Parts: sequence; structure tokens; C-alpha cells
Amino acid sequence: MSSKFNPSKLMMLGSLKSRLLLGLSCALLLLAALVLGMAWQVGKTMVQETNMAHLRYEANLIADEITQQVEHRFQALDRLSDVIGVSNNAQWLSHQLGRNDALLAWFDAIVISDTQGRILSDWPVVQGRAGLETQELEYFKTLKGTRRPYVSEPFVGRASDIPMVLISVPRFDNAGQFAGFIGGVVSLDSSGLFNRLATIRLGSKGYAAVVTATGKVLYHPDRSLINNADFDSKASPLLDLALDGWQGDGVGRLLDGRMGLQSYSQVWPASWVVGLYLPTEQAQLPLSGFIHKLGWIWVVIALLMMPGLWWLLARILAPLNKLEAQIGDVGLGRRAYVDLETNMQELEQVATTFNRVEGERQQLVGHLQEREAFLDSVLNASPQGMFVADFGGNITYMNPALLDVLGIEANMPMEAWLEQIHIDDRSGAKDMWMHSLKTGNDYVRQLRFIRSDKEMLWLDIHARVVMLTQGGHSLGLVGVVKDITERREQEALQRWEAEHDPLTGLLNRRGFERRLEEAFADFQKTSTPSALLLFDLDHFKPINDEGGHALGDEMLRRIAQVVAWEVRRSDHVARQGGDEFGVLLPSCTLGQAERIAESLRQAVSEVSVVHEGKEYTVTLSIGVTCFDETDTTVDAALSRADAASYDAKGEGRDSVVVKLPKAQDPMTLFE
Repeated sequence: MSSKFNPSKLMMLGSLKSRLLLGLSCALLLLAALVLGMAWQVGKTMVQETNMAHLRYEANLIADEITQQVEHRFQALDRLSDVIGVSNNAQWLSHQLGRNDALLAWFDAIVISDTQGRILSDWPVVQGRAGLETQELEYFKTLKGTRRPYVSEPFVGRASDIPMVLISVPRFDNAGQFAGFIGGVVSLDSSGLFNRLATIRLGSKGYAAVVTATGKVLYHPDRSLINNADFDSKASPLLDLALDGWQGDGVGRLLDGRMGLQSYSQVWPASWVVGLYLPTEQAQLPLSGFIHKLGWIWVVIALLMMPGLWWLLARILAPLNKLEAQIGDVGLGRRAYVDLETNMQELEQVATTFNRVEGERQQLVGHLQEREAFLDSVLNASPQGMFVADFGGNITYMNPALLDVLGIEANMPMEAWLEQIHIDDRSGAKDMWMHSLKTGNDYVRQLRFIRSDKEMLWLDIHARVVMLTQGGHSLGLVGVVKDITERREQEALQRWEAEHDPLTGLLNRRGFERRLEEAFADFQKTSTPSALLLFDLDHFKPINDEGGHALGDEMLRRIAQVVAWEVRRSDHVARQGGDEFGVLLPSCTLGQAERIAESLRQAVSEVSVVHEGKEYTVTLSIGVTCFDETDTTVDAALSRADAASYDAKGEGRDSVVVKLPKAQDPMTLFE
């Protein structure tokens, strides 16, 4: 065996050497995948903890800075409140605001209101702002109720069209009662509240945001979200939790649907929440690059190792080639047994086992030849149809009796005569055959076979696995085929006679009741509507009395033909006994059933028989009903239809009466 490495041989995976090399390569790849996977998991945890610590630090730092900004503004407004006191003189208040013009470094505008929320003065003065009523606005109600400094919900300035908030403190009179408020309007764009957010660097996709406790966005890189009523905080579960007062960090879904690291900190004086966000893929980007490089290193190492592995396997498997050559010689008759000199215990065991199996095979071949000769004689002489199949499922022999029954030639391909099995039986017969081959169970099946002359046969097939006495090896299956066509036809005739009236050919009471039960079961399962007609013949007795039973039988046969002609092909007509008839109308509404009943009544009224010059006719009194959800058995519907038939007779006969269940019958309202 050549030990020279040839890459083209790697594609020949039929050789043991190639498969072993492939197995070793797969093991290396699996080891590489395991190492890379562990590195990825450990690295991902470390990267996440590091980034989370950074986000937590930044979020707390930003929240502290914004808290100081808000508190400084509260303190400035408190000092201004101490300066102006409780005076509501608009001119004096404007004068004081002008003197404190330095507050505009903190605010875009300052307003002062009285106890009722009316703006008394503002600075800088804006036409129309003085005199505004604020008592119905949320920030005035909150200030008056809590009597504590408050930051309003964001709003858009009427003149500037810029999002703003109102930072306000309450005013108190000498008695300590609420006397209005002093508020500073702060622009969310230019006030400096969120200057710290603009300096944060969280990679190319990380960002910071500030929202109110009610879910209004104050700061966000996407300017369209600021003060947007359509903003849905529930899209991010951690944010929704932070709006309820929680502060902390975790991994969750961001507003855009991506997963990311999140950290939240509260700005308590303003009821704001600071959030820092870093998408997971951004956080893991350095780790992904490292794992990618490490993977390529593994690939290069594996490729460098393959020539050495190929040479090593060639050395190890050299004795296997010798074993292969000796086994080939045994098969050609050049050797009687394998004689392998090697220090590999596994190959020695293979050689010993092969020699033992070869000895047994020679004995089995001798027995098999004797048994085949005996079996051929038995099968050819048997008058019973028989066949033999190998354990692959292919029928290898059919005796003359079976060929004669099936009407086929011995050389006819198996695929051709299998197509002559009735299409409704073909799939089931094949599935059962494959099951018997797999499990070793007997094959027992009855099926229809269409001969070449179009005659249909019913065949009973019984096949059994044949086992050898030595070693329990299977030779295949031997089967017996019986022609049971005559028996099946007799059974079908008996079944028909058991459920049909011999006089009219209609269903008898037993057949009718069976179909009623089947229709009622369908109704209970799928609510498929079915209607029921019951009737007997009016004026039938004089026909029997005056013309005899032969004339009565003739009238019954004619009526049966007319009724069967008038109903649908799917309907079931029965003669239940004497002159009593029933019709089951599956998948039929009550309205359709009533129209069919009318057509039956009209058609039967035209049927007549003649005896000694006298013409006899009959009429129908038909009761109509349908299955109902309140019915627990078929008898309930039969009772309604029977009662309706009696009602039809009571109304003068030759009529149709529809009877509904009591729950639906409008006449029950008057009972």
C-alpha cells in the first residue's frame, strides 16, 4: 500500500482509510467547535459583564448630573420666590423678574401665577402669555395638590415649536397656604440638561435616552420619538419596569426589536428615567472577530495535519489489504481458509470468525441445494396456488396452479402483474407486505385481482417466513393463494338479503335502522343535517281484501319503484313492514325534505293497479322531521316522524306534516 499522500483519494470515501481520516478530521472539527463554543460562551459572559458595568456607571453618572441640574433650578426658583414674596402685583413682579434676568441662563422663560393658576407675569415678556389660565393643566393640579417642586410632562412651545418642560415650585402666603407657582420653561434642545448625553460613546450603535415616568421621551437619538404619543414603552420590558421606579441593568428587547444590554437609573426630583442601550451584536463585535480568527487558526492546523494522518493510517491498515486478498482467494477457490500473520488482535479475530463462517456456509450450501430440489418438486405438483419470495420482497417463483389462477405467464415481470391488483387494495397490500418483511410475521391478506380477461377474482393470501434449522437464518417467504371469489359473492348476497326486502328490493327495517344510526352518529360529530320521512299507504286495505295479496304486492312494488325514482341517489328508502315506508335523507335540510315529500305524495297518487275492471289507487300521509341537538337517540326522531304521519292522517290523509322538536315548534308556545 502506497503511503504517498494523494489529496484526490480523500474523495473516495468508500475506503476504510478515507473514512478513518474523515472521522479524525471530524473529531478535530468537533474539538475545535467545542473549544470555540466554550471560548464564545466564556468571552460573551465576560464581555457582557464588562459592558454592563460600564453602562451602569455611565447611567448613574448621567442621572446624578441631571438630578443636580434639576435641583439647581428648583433652588433658583425657591430663591426667586423668597425675593418676590406673596405679592400679586403684575408690574412689581415684572420688575423683580427683570432684576433677576440672570436666571435666563437656567431657563428659557419664567412665569408667575396666582392661587387660581392665572399667569400674572412672565419674563421675557411674550404677548398673550400673561393672563393665561393654567388651573386645568396637569402641572398646576399637581403643584396645588402636592405643594412640592414639580417638573411637568413635555410639551411643544407654541412659538418656538421646540419640546419643553416646565420646572416649577409652589408659592405660599404668610399663613402657609398655596398662593400659586413660579415656573421656569426649559427647552429640551438648548437648556443644557442633557449635554452629558451627547458626549457618551457607546460604539456605533449604542445610545442613551431619557423618558418621563409616564413614558414620554425627553431625549433620544431618533428625534421623531421625542414627545411622541405613539411611543410604546411596553415594547421593551425592562424599560416598562424602569417606568415603575426600578433601576438596574439587564439584557432585553430594545424598541426596534433587537436584543441589547440596558441600564436604567432614576432622576427622582423630576420623575425621569435615564437609560443606556448597547445592542448585543455591537457589544459582542470584538469577541466575534477574535473567535473568527481563532477558527481560521484551527482550520490551518487541521490542513497541515492531514498528510501526516494519511501516512499513519496507511501504515496501520496495511495488514487489512492482505486479509482482503486472502478472502478473495477463498471466494475464487484458491484457498480453503484465511491464514493471516499479524500482531493486530482485531484482524486475527476477523480471520478466525471468517474461517468458521465459511465452514458453516459450505454445509448450508449443501443442505440448501437438497431442500431446493425437494421444494421444487412439491410446488410443481401442488394443485394449490403457491409462490416463493426472497427476503427482499421479490417473488422468485409461482407454481403452475397459481399462474393458471391469475392468468399470467411465468416470464411476466412482477411490476406488470402487480398493476393488476385492484387499485383500492394495492396500497394496503404493499404496506402489509413490507411490514411482514421487516417483522417476520405472517402475511395474511384478502384482495381483488383483475385478470387479463377483465374477470375480477377475490384472493386469500397467506405467506410465512421460512427459517433454516441451523443458525435460524431466513430463506424468504412461501405463500399459499386461494381463489375465494365464489365465497365472497355468496357472503355479499347474504349481507344484501339480510338488509333488504325481498318483495320490493328496498331496505328492510334492519338495514334502515343501521343507516339511521350512521347518519345520527355523523350528525352528533359534525352537525351534518339529515331529514326523515315516514309514511304508510292510505286506502291500501281494499286492494288486499278485493284483489288479493298478489295485487297488493304488485302495488307495493310499483310504489317502491316510484319512491326510489323520486328521491336522490344518496337517499335511503326502506319498506319497514306491510305498507309502512321510511326515507332517510342525509345532508338534507328540513325545507328540502318537505319539497321531496310533496313530490313523493304527488307521484304516488298517480300509481294505480287494475283488478276485474276496477282501478285502485292509494295516497300518502307523510310525517317529516330532522335530527336535533336535543335528540339523544334515533328513536326520538322516529317518534316525531311517526307522530307527524298520524297527524297527516288526522288532517284527512294525502298530506305532508312537518314536525319540529318541541324546543323549535312554535305551537308549543301556546301549550
